[in-house]
Amino acid sequence: MIEFQQVHKRYRVGPNEVPALHPLDLRIETGEVFGIIGHSGAGKSTLLRLINLLERPSGGRVLIDGEDVTALDDERLRALRRQIGMIFQHFNLLSSRTVAGNIAFPLELAGTPRATIAARVAELIERVGLGDQANKYPAQLSGGQKQRVGVARALASGPKVLLCDEATSALDPETTRSVLDLIAGINRDLGLSIVLITHEMDVIRRICDRVAVLDAGHLVESGTVADVFLHPQHPTTRRFVFEAEHVDETEQSHDFASAPGRILRLTFRGNATFAPLLGRIARETGVDYSILSGRIDRIKDVPYGQLTLALVDGDLDAARARLLAAGVDVEELR
Repeated sequence: MIEFQQVHKRYRVGPNEVPALHPLDLRIETGEVFGIIGHSGAGKSTLLRLINLLERPSGGRVLIDGEDVTALDDERLRALRRQIGMIFQHFNLLSSRTVAGNIAFPLELAGTPRATIAARVAELIERVGLGDQANKYPAQLSGGQKQRVGVARALASGPKVLLCDEATSALDPETTRSVLDLIAGINRDLGLSIVLITHEMDVIRRICDRVAVLDAGHLVESGTVADVFLHPQHPTTRRFVFEAEHVDETEQSHDFASAPGRILRLTFRGNATFAPLLGRIARETGVDYSILSGRIDRIKDVPYGQLTLALVDGDLDAARARLLAAGVDVEELR
């Protein structure tokens, strides 16, 4: 659905040009939820705004559905933007308009007939769960309700791509979960391609299929959320993962160094997460183990577990082989 080909962006600051994005290649498939994560200043907002050409690249090509959008004239660019909805961090609602009026606004700008607008607004208000709020103004709404209005407005023109610019960072954790569930339902029901930027790994883990990690304008890692989250390769990615798990990497390394025996990190996915493997393998191989760290959670709808063990005594190689045979990812840390 979306492809970046050697896209880069530079801004002029006085006499100098400052790189915001270094040349990168990236593909976002039709119907997936794609996350872009990075700290402030990493270039993720710039990358998002290159999709609908709110920012124009300094070089390279941006393709949407196979069409080079950087070559479009103004009229065709306006038509393209009607196919790309956008949800903003701070809602960007019109305070003088009701919930219904805010949702109707892009349709009015497009010259949609009044009867069509009314039907579409009613449909979207129900979809985002604001059936009793249609005549309220933004000042009368909670943050979560305002963002639901923003979601409905982004869907008004029937887009095929939905861009989410830190859509939950101004919300509390419970409201964040409900808004993410709403976005996931839209992806599932309507098949929209969704691009979501955030600085929170928990958001990526909860909703995204694949993820790209940006650091200082460089694309440093990308892949499925499971692969990137469970086996981060770049230091920036590892920091995001450790922050999400509330782990101090320095303290953890110290704990591992003081543990006896061989240290393994085991990663379980799907049904293997709940299988009683460790006890059985310990009995069969005579290995004793202690759990140094661990977690069990979900990536989107798939359960996973990750345990770091110190193994002593018995047949350690046989234990490792049986874990691998059972479909467990085994990483030897020492």
